[in-house]
Amino acid sequence: MTDAILNLAKRIKSIADTGLVYNTNDYDRERYAELLEISHELTSTLIGQPVEVIRNFYAPNKDYPTPKVDVRGLLLNEAGEILLAREMADGKWTLPGGWADIGLSPSQVIEKEFREETGLEVKATRLLAVFDKRCHPHPPQAFYVYKFGLLCEVTGELRLQKGFDILDVGFFPVDQLPELSEDRILRSQIELLYKLAGERGSAAYFD
Repeated sequence: MTDAILNLAKRIKSIADTGLVYNTNDYDRERYAELLEISHELTSTLIGQPVEVIRNFYAPNKDYPTPKVDVRGLLLNEAGEILLAREMADGKWTLPGGWADIGLSPSQVIEKEFREETGLEVKATRLLAVFDKRCHPHPPQAFYVYKFGLLCEVTGELRLQKGFDILDVGFFPVDQLPELSEDRILRSQIELLYKLAGERGSAAYFD
C-alpha cells in the first residue's frame, strides 16, 4: 500500500511540475504549486523525512519531467560467476553501474562505471532488460526510475581494482549471492538478467 501511495505522490508531482512549466495564468500556477506541495507532504509522510528535506531534494523542473535512468551491467567470468561491487553507501552488493550521464549513451555509461568501480575495461554487447522500479519490490524512493541492464564483456586484462567509493569487488555464483543493495538491484532481477544472458537471441525484458 505504501508503494502504491508513493507512486501516486510521484504522479501528482509530475503533473504539478508539468503545469508549473507550461501554465499560462496566475490561477493555474497557484493550483499547480499547491499540488506540488501536496506531493511533497505525501512523500515526506511515506518515507519518513521532513518535508523541507523533500523540497530541497528536488531541483526545480524547467522542462517536461521524465523518469531518471539507472544503468547496470552484468559481467560473467569463465565459471559463469557474476561480478558485483560492494557499495560504500550501505555496505551491500550490487551490479556495477549508476545514474546515466547526459552526453553519454547507455553503453558508454556502463563502460565508464565499470572502469571507475572495478578497474576493468569492458564493452557493452547487449540490452538484457529495462526495469521500471515501480513494478519490482524495491524500497520506497522519491524518484521515478527506469533501470537498464546491459550484458558486458571484458576487453582487457581481467584484473579487479575497486574504485575509491567501492568497498570491494568480486565474482559470485548466481545461487550464492551476498546481501544485495536492494535500492539498486534485486536478486530476482539479477537472476533474470543471468537467465537472459544465457539465451542468445532472446528478446530484452521490459517493465
